[in-house]
Amino acid sequence: MDRSLFLGTPPRAGAARAFSQLYGAADSWLAAQMARQWQRPLLILLPNARDVEEWQREWRFFAPDLPAPLIFPDREILPYDRLAPPADAAATRLATLAALPEWRGVCLAPLSAVLQRLPPRSFLDQHAFVLAVGDHLSPEGFRQRLIDAGYRNVSEVSEAGELAWRGGIIDLFPSGSALPYRIELFDTVVESIRAFDPETQRTQQKVERVSLLPAREVPVDAAALQEFRSRFRARFSGDPQRAEIYRTANRGQVPQGAEHYLPLFFPQSSHLLMHFAKDGIVFLPPGLETSARHIRQDWQERHEERAHDTAYPILSPDELLLTPGEWEDILRGHALVHGQTEGDGERLLTATLPDLHGTPEAPLAALDVFLRHLPTEGRVILAAESPGRQEALSERLGKAGLLPVRVHDWPEFLAGTERIAITVAPLERGLLIKENGLVKLALISEAQIFGDRVFAQRRSAHTRQRSIEGLVRDLGDLQPDDPVTHEEYGIGRFQGMATPFAAQGDINEYVVLEYANGDLVYVPADHLDRITRYVGNGATEPALSRLGSNHWDKAKAKARQKAIDAATELLDIYARRAARAGRAFPAPDDAYWEFVSRFPFEETPDQQQAIDAVISDMVSPHPMDRLVCGDVGFGKTEVALRAAFLAAHGGTQVAVLVPTTLLAQQHYKNFQDRCAGLPLRVEVLSRFQGAKAHKQVLAAVAAGEVNILIGTHRLLQKDVTFHDLGLLILDEEHRFGVRQKERIKALRAEVDILTLTATPIPRTLNLSLAGLRDLSIIATPPQRRQPVRTFVQIWDDATVVEACQREMHRGGQVYFLHNEVRDIERMATTLRRLLPDARLRVAHGQMPESELEAVMLDFYHHRFDILLSTTIIESGIDNPHANTILINRADKFGLAQLHQLRGRVGRSHQRAYAYLFTPDPRAMSDDARRRLDAIQSLEDLGVGFALASHDLEIRGAGELLGEEQSGHMDEIGFTLFMEWLNDAVEAIRAGRDPHSLEDRRASGPEIHLNTPALIPDDYLPDVHLRLQFYKRLSDVRSDTAIGEIMVEMIDRFGPIPAPTRTLLCQTQLRLLATQIGIERIDAGPAGARLQFAAENQVAPEKIIQLIQQSHSIYQLDGEHRLRIRRDLPDGEARCQELLQHIDQLRIQS
Repeated sequence: MDRSLFLGTPPRAGAARAFSQLYGAADSWLAAQMARQWQRPLLILLPNARDVEEWQREWRFFAPDLPAPLIFPDREILPYDRLAPPADAAATRLATLAALPEWRGVCLAPLSAVLQRLPPRSFLDQHAFVLAVGDHLSPEGFRQRLIDAGYRNVSEVSEAGELAWRGGIIDLFPSGSALPYRIELFDTVVESIRAFDPETQRTQQKVERVSLLPAREVPVDAAALQEFRSRFRARFSGDPQRAEIYRTANRGQVPQGAEHYLPLFFPQSSHLLMHFAKDGIVFLPPGLETSARHIRQDWQERHEERAHDTAYPILSPDELLLTPGEWEDILRGHALVHGQTEGDGERLLTATLPDLHGTPEAPLAALDVFLRHLPTEGRVILAAESPGRQEALSERLGKAGLLPVRVHDWPEFLAGTERIAITVAPLERGLLIKENGLVKLALISEAQIFGDRVFAQRRSAHTRQRSIEGLVRDLGDLQPDDPVTHEEYGIGRFQGMATPFAAQGDINEYVVLEYANGDLVYVPADHLDRITRYVGNGATEPALSRLGSNHWDKAKAKARQKAIDAATELLDIYARRAARAGRAFPAPDDAYWEFVSRFPFEETPDQQQAIDAVISDMVSPHPMDRLVCGDVGFGKTEVALRAAFLAAHGGTQVAVLVPTTLLAQQHYKNFQDRCAGLPLRVEVLSRFQGAKAHKQVLAAVAAGEVNILIGTHRLLQKDVTFHDLGLLILDEEHRFGVRQKERIKALRAEVDILTLTATPIPRTLNLSLAGLRDLSIIATPPQRRQPVRTFVQIWDDATVVEACQREMHRGGQVYFLHNEVRDIERMATTLRRLLPDARLRVAHGQMPESELEAVMLDFYHHRFDILLSTTIIESGIDNPHANTILINRADKFGLAQLHQLRGRVGRSHQRAYAYLFTPDPRAMSDDARRRLDAIQSLEDLGVGFALASHDLEIRGAGELLGEEQSGHMDEIGFTLFMEWLNDAVEAIRAGRDPHSLEDRRASGPEIHLNTPALIPDDYLPDVHLRLQFYKRLSDVRSDTAIGEIMVEMIDRFGPIPAPTRTLLCQTQLRLLATQIGIERIDAGPAGARLQFAAENQVAPEKIIQLIQQSHSIYQLDGEHRLRIRRDLPDGEARCQELLQHIDQLRIQS
């Protein structure tokens, strides 16, 4: 316990105490003492959402031994917004409301959330319940109860408030839960409840019970909507049918923005303190009065703007917020503690810290003076942002003769006796406690010394893996009329799925393809491996193939020959590179694994695969040239860090080449952080340094004293001489110019190359897919990361204002991108006129370096709200507070650049928004429209690779070896061309003649079992999911893979129905038939006929032996056919018996 403060007895209900001189972090320090000494529930009201985040960090520092606080967040929508609150915000609010009456710890809430009227306690009690294994329930009644509680029906659950119903399997993501649950019913009994990963959809662990809360703050059942309509008519005059919100409710739907009509859903509302424990204490830190005035003023202004819209009549602010009089009455009934900076309250022995900022020449001068004048009994703890910053700060203080002792946290510091200590804590505010006018305890944050901060990027493990081929070739999101290529029939259009021959007894599912003249082809669902997504030039729509003509065969022949020519040329390049003697780095040792142990998170599977591949490349004697593709924030930097350590630890130097100065600074801090305390020197070359510092670094690099050098294209200049360069790491290679790329190309002959990118450029993508440049994909998003909602529209003042205000209202910041330096100040004037209360700064590449750095760091520190800038932010310092970006003239940007810019936001768990403003669509080029359609349609996390595939479609796929191949690619589609190219590469490598290759999949066996073999739509109703599973089954190459799919289907959808079991067995049969060379299998109740290929792996002596032993069953029917005359059962049993018959025929190895 902190013995520097004894608080005495807590106030009683209806009474209050006040403490003054709360400077800096003294308020959160005081709150931690109240929680410890009084052991009563504590509700802390804070001015805004940003203060809540700051207090969470300070609480972890001052009270690591106490439970983490509950958070009651704001709804994260503007007053009178016509949007529903983000699902995660709504879920957190409801979970906190449900827990608060029994909660004995601390709860943090921004005042904007506390002043809002809330649903009554009875609403939560009515819709909250516990579901346990063994419970009996009515499936339809349970489903309706969830829908009435606000849960949304979806095909696949991914976020709170969603529900997926598949027969006896219910997937449910309860409000406030960290994971969704899969509930399995046996008739009406809950047989099991299992938590599952929303990314992989695979179950993790069983639980005995789950608590369910409503998904929204308003009821959505028919009776509630009837009550709403009745109160709406009573509240608003005129014809209610003129109001869109009323018409929506009339249709039985909950209107968007219904939370702003909450009083019309309930006869009485509540407020947060009605849910708080009766013996709890409410703490009111300084600044709340000003915040309350601003909140009410904001609501009033928004009301005045929208009160005249008859299509959306709105309630008054007093109906939605507690009035000042109500608020005062509510507070009088609780035990209160007021916090003051100045006033007549009980004066704490706290004071303001002096200004400790140094000068650029002597950054620690002010701190040095403070520490040297510290009284004998005085003690100081310094809070560094990260372990690397702790190391650097300790080293700098050591040079000044000050040696801080490292401690883990505040309690350990209080329990010790060291005068100067240092710890790791990402704090901004400090604390000064005096006794008899002298310093007794001081907490000094790094931000108070240097003014800049570096947050450690937090990630959590997931288990989702996405195959490279799947990202580009997946058919699961095909829409009607999308072009596809079938290897036998040519280019057609996907028209959905059907069971067209059910009347003839063939109850199987088919993919319907439309060709020229409206001709239809029905492709069996187990033959989807013959279909690929069509990706072509993009300039024109592909011409549909004409069935019965030889045009497709001619186009295939030409394209196949070009693929073989391309493969030969590529392999020649590859062979020349592979023949060079590379450097084999030492295998990972104890020092490497100690470095790895510093990574505080579990690696995601695809991240681990990328790391393993890079390490394998580096320890081999061949030069590495690997591309790691992954969206921003997905863990590429950790891959680079481990590669850099292995190279540096092995005695060579590492160069990290980045496109911008800001990114160089960010990487420098990340690398410095991870290498803290190790005998490795990390340096940076950037324009933020002076000429003297440049010379010193260059001399150290040439002497071999620098192990890792980070910088922009400055590293490629002739005066940069490495002592022994072993590894070059390239970040976003597509951002470099032609001259820089030529220099990089020259380096490729000498060193290992590791390239990191979020969206590979088409040529790089082509080479990687062809297997001629090693590729690793990291497609696993961080935990709770949400896709960025993307809007494309013509410029609109109201949208700009609303987007910025919504972000600032929830305590966030805004990027506004305007890529014209010549009139950027005019845009600044426009934005200041539209948003007079916003703090706005401008940044562009023509500013002085020191000024640009200061603006970027101030934005990172949340010292202003809107950053108006050019594309210099494309690769910049990560800012988790910035979650809205507005891009002016988005039609002028390429797809990769738009994706990279959009990646500036959405770095935290909060929902992020991107607004792309364009001219009238008629004034844009076709390519620009296609780019914008692609970026808007691909909002999912980890889509950088898929966007590169779209880029191929937009820009044309002719960059593989020049434009010569593009025409042939367009004839058949990029995806099929790449498959043929891979075939040719494999054949040449294996010493086979590539010209002898036949259609890869057209030669697969035809199987007709005359028994249903499909995924029934009542088992898996979502057609896209069915298509995905059919595609996966058609692509499998082993019985193990079939077994994994079977396990996944049981896990996700319940017991497998008979037709699907037959389909799985038929897939096994196809694999076996392919292995031994059977072209066709026809089976029925009376037996089967097998047709062998000319070249096969059938043992003739086995056939002879079977005929001799059982001539009534086995008979030859011509040279290549075998009849099996035997009564065969229906369904899966027919397939299993055929497997046994055919397995006897194979040549035993």
